[in-house]
Amino acid sequence: MLAGAEAVDTRVRESETTMTVIPAVVPPLPRESNWERHLPLNAALHWLIAGWRDFAVRPASSLTYGALVFLVSVGVVTGLFALGWDYVLFPALAGFMVVGPAIATGLYEKSRRIAAGEPAGLAHMILVKPKSGEQLLFTGVLLCGLMLLWMRAAIIIYALFFGMRPFPGLNHIAPMLFETPVGWAMLVVGGAVGALFAAFSLAISAFSIPMLLDERTDALTAMGTSMAFVWHNLPVMLVWGAIVLTLFLLGLATGMLGLIVVFPVVGHGAWHAYVAVCKGQNAR
Repeated sequence: MLAGAEAVDTRVRESETTMTVIPAVVPPLPRESNWERHLPLNAALHWLIAGWRDFAVRPASSLTYGALVFLVSVGVVTGLFALGWDYVLFPALAGFMVVGPAIATGLYEKSRRIAAGEPAGLAHMILVKPKSGEQLLFTGVLLCGLMLLWMRAAIIIYALFFGMRPFPGLNHIAPMLFETPVGWAMLVVGGAVGALFAAFSLAISAFSIPMLLDERTDALTAMGTSMAFVWHNLPVMLVWGAIVLTLFLLGLATGMLGLIVVFPVVGHGAWHAYVAVCKGQNAR
């Protein structure tokens, strides 16, 4: 019996000496994000200035591009009034900012060609050959769908607050919105919903369209990458979004004539935003 107990005790001591010691858990070393660029807020202004410089290089091509955008916009607004769809005018104008990045593809191409030292005429801006091929068209269709969804949401919000009351017309819409509690409530709710649509469209399109032009990738990867870059560089992107919105409103205030200059400058600036954020290169 004594010998058996000693044997058991020996085996216990051996197991204790051979027991694996689990090392202490050490937190992972911090590493810098691949998405964050640590850009100052005034970088957005530098993008706009760089966009103006590209606009000044053979300005006739950019002005013609802006004039085409202006004429199409006037045609759309005229068509809305001719069809009696004036009630979707304001949602349509807001939706322009959703599809704007896709419309500006030719402006991105001019800025890309200027940086590469290649010819940058109007023909190159209109007959763009993106490296991702039809993926850019697919993204444009998605943005158009998002714009139509926003327009439908705006009509539903109007119906929720004012019922099935016919649209009073542009001459009477301002008093109805700004002089009644229901109007103010609709403005608050509609503004909040519109801000969500605007934030989502900015996130997925700010860099995806230039990326599809410049690189060979698919639409979903480009949109996901754009969202990641926007989120990790949110402060400077919010400043850029505020600049774009302010210039767009100024363009509308001139009866859309200002878009002939504003749209090309902003489009060229958006390319420099892509270069600075996605490629980590400062605006020249």
